[in-house]
Amino acid sequence: MSTADELVVHYANYIKGKAIIITGVSPGSLGAYFVQAIAKGRPAWIILATRDVKKAQQTEAAIAASNPDVKTRILPLDLESLQSVREAAAIVNGWSDIPVVDVLVNNAGKLVNEYGVTVDGFERQLATNHLGHFLFTNLIMDKILASSARRIVNVSSDGHRLSPFRFEGYNFGGDNDYDVLRAYGQTKTANILFSTSLAKRLGENTVFLPLASILEWTSYSPSPFFKGALDRVLGNVEGRVDYSPDILPIEKGTATHVYAAFDPDLSAHNGAYLLDCRVADPLTDTINHGRQVLSRRRSCGG
Repeated sequence: MSTADELVVHYANYIKGKAIIITGVSPGSLGAYFVQAIAKGRPAWIILATRDVKKAQQTEAAIAASNPDVKTRILPLDLESLQSVREAAAIVNGWSDIPVVDVLVNNAGKLVNEYGVTVDGFERQLATNHLGHFLFTNLIMDKILASSARRIVNVSSDGHRLSPFRFEGYNFGGDNDYDVLRAYGQTKTANILFSTSLAKRLGENTVFLPLASILEWTSYSPSPFFKGALDRVLGNVEGRVDYSPDILPIEKGTATHVYAAFDPDLSAHNGAYLLDCRVADPLTDTINHGRQVLSRRRSCGG
């Protein structure tokens, strides 16, 4: 499998001159590696959307070291706060020097061990991993649609297998009902449902869904206990319970980000689910489950 850096060389002509916004750019993360890699392709702008400005400044310095000619900008954005999301979108929409957004990479994600809700009343993983991105994307849609080479990349993970979206209980019922893995899993399923819906609305060559290494373990290593919990929940296709998902090195784990954002041949696969720099099989169980629930709710007038 190719690395992100190798693909940047391959797609340099498609990266050059683009304005790119990405969420989730703390040092050592998938997002940070992605922007450092694509900086070598000479994009016009790399906008780092983050709630931690100091950490983003470290990533900004790494971009400058990779290519000092690339213009960068830090966009304050707390995905747990819908007000912050609206304020960030208003800032983007007000930029006269960045009239279009060519590529939006919704990459930020978190895994929260203890139950908690945001100021808006949503479970924290759901807010960060899905709802914040959903709102932000829609609020800056005019700038995305203004680009002739637009791409929206929603980063999911193999964690979608941990849970379907809990339409009737997405917020859980508090500490006693909370399951960290299923809470995480439903957010990754939500990424998939969001992508398929956007693809239908926006037409060809717009939305792609790369699958990152499960739980995007790059800034830290999972504990043996936590990996054991995943083994028990996930298993594998052969039915083995003692199964730890493969964790790719970061230079390979971000390759599919680059592929999703810039490969010109993906125009024939709008809304595709991508794995290891290829179009993967559709997730029919996940998508059909969502459609069935929505259909039932509509038929009941919900």
